[in-house]
Amino acid sequence: MINIESISKSFGEQCLFDNAGIQINSGEKIGLVGRNGHGKTTLLRMITGEEEPETGSITIPGDYRLGCLAQKIDFSKKTVLEECMLGLMEQERDHYWKAEKILAGLGFGEADLERDPLTFSGGFQVRLNLAKVLVSEPDLLILDEPTNYLDITSIRWIEGFLAAWPREILLVTHDRSFMDRVVTHIAGIHRQTFRKIRGTSEKYYAQIAQDEEIYEKTRQNEDKRRREMETFITRFRAKARLAGLVQSRVKALAKMDNREKLATIENLDFSFRSLDFPGKQILKAEHLSFSYDESPSLIDDFSIVIAPEDRIAIVGKNGKGKTTLLKLLAEKFTPASGTITYNPGVQRGFFEQTNVSSLTETFTIEEELLYSVEDIDKQQVRNICGAMMFEQDSALKKISVLSGGEKSRVMLAKLLVRPANFLLLDEPTNHLDMESCDSLVGALDVFTGAVVLVTHNEMFLHSLANRLIVFKNNTISIFEGTYAEFLEKEGWDEQDNGENRNNGASPPVNPNDGEKKNISKKEMRKIRSDIISKRAKAVRPIEKEVLSVENSIEEREARLAELNSEMQKASEVQDGKKIADIGREIADCQALIDELFERLETSSTLLDEKKQGFDDQLRELEE
Repeated sequence: MINIESISKSFGEQCLFDNAGIQINSGEKIGLVGRNGHGKTTLLRMITGEEEPETGSITIPGDYRLGCLAQKIDFSKKTVLEECMLGLMEQERDHYWKAEKILAGLGFGEADLERDPLTFSGGFQVRLNLAKVLVSEPDLLILDEPTNYLDITSIRWIEGFLAAWPREILLVTHDRSFMDRVVTHIAGIHRQTFRKIRGTSEKYYAQIAQDEEIYEKTRQNEDKRRREMETFITRFRAKARLAGLVQSRVKALAKMDNREKLATIENLDFSFRSLDFPGKQILKAEHLSFSYDESPSLIDDFSIVIAPEDRIAIVGKNGKGKTTLLKLLAEKFTPASGTITYNPGVQRGFFEQTNVSSLTETFTIEEELLYSVEDIDKQQVRNICGAMMFEQDSALKKISVLSGGEKSRVMLAKLLVRPANFLLLDEPTNHLDMESCDSLVGALDVFTGAVVLVTHNEMFLHSLANRLIVFKNNTISIFEGTYAEFLEKEGWDEQDNGENRNNGASPPVNPNDGEKKNISKKEMRKIRSDIISKRAKAVRPIEKEVLSVENSIEEREARLAELNSEMQKASEVQDGKKIADIGREIADCQALIDELFERLETSSTLLDEKKQGFDDQLRELEE
């Protein structure tokens, strides 16, 4: 168990934590959420000892081991086995067989152990980093954005692995759906303190919103009550016969807490500047082919017509050509054969995931936007900076001091500088926090032009895509439908068949599992259908119970609000009997609400466990 107690930390005028505390208990898998720049990375660095809190303490038992998976890929050894052995404990530095066992479980074949780590794809380089952490057998696994630069099938593999992890996890990720399927608890950094709940990120944010709504209503009621008491005191202070009443109000006023109004937390709130396009198609690509040097073709005889209303997601494994195809459509690459024809009037915006390096480090944010186009004035730039949460003096920050998430916001801001009717986006969510990802989904949803994006974020795929370009089984195909329809009709049935790497290592195997029986796609679909049917039958009555309890809570809270209003009126007229009667009813109502919340917690936990069980069965089937 890790106990974080009463810690405070500031950088300049920005306070990250103020007398904040939280515990990580045995068996908890915690998703850490919070806005970029609000302290997630700082907290991780404090737990690992790289930074110290200004006040308070972080207590870690002496025999408790930490293992941290960072985003950075930094290999120093010439072979996979040697690199993995760097993670072994000091007294086990020569126990190469432990490293071999972990690597085998993560999908590295015997021949791969002698290969240079840098020859593997990004997904397997992340797995090697994970192997280095696992061989140290940590009690707490700390993961900072483990899904960045991974493809969908790699993410699904790691998701299943983490769900089966037997000890504690502290996870930071912008991918809400990934987090919710892995963790047991959500811990949030909110208003310089920590809040932890059992359940999903959706439940956490709903609870935060409810708490703040109650706080604000209570503050407004207390302010109103305070003004009424002050008015009474002012009006009747000089009247001797009311001296007792005046004095009682003076004393009551002195005892009242003065709740501060909650400071507004800025959200990323922007919209792309849509440019009208009267035509019926944005572009037409015919018989495109492309390869790098003498390598086999990544793109072979591919054709597509893109219409103004299209939301097209390019999906598939890393290294198969998703970004290459996007760059071909953006005319950043020239095809070896085939043609791309843009209609007149198309104005495109292009976001490239690695293009933050194109930012000028010595420029301010304001200068970066001003110099990106000719026909824009300073006020327009400041408006865009404000929409991207770079308000006032923040717009004068140098690019060199920005975090990865802030630089991504600057790249998005550069898309807002000029009107467009065609957006091409390569992994736009990397380095954005959850709130920024939600804002980006909203902005793309109302954009009136066409969108083509490469993303591994399944929340984006479910929310936006109406067509898919699918890289699968060494072919490229167009799926006419949503991502949900794709999963239902086709799915990722090729899970990790060796295509994630540049060469042919063996697929991932759990060393504890026996050899699985091969089953046909038809049998797999039948089994999947049976699991989904059983899942619906098992969870439906619990969902009804949860809904019923939630409705009861709403009714009781509405009644409680009425009683509080009645109590206030009874107090004003000093009706002692009515005050006593209402007080008893308030107590009964509050007790019932508390009981309902306990029922809701029990039912919600049972619902989550039921869903998780069936989700695990579906995941095992897919793997």
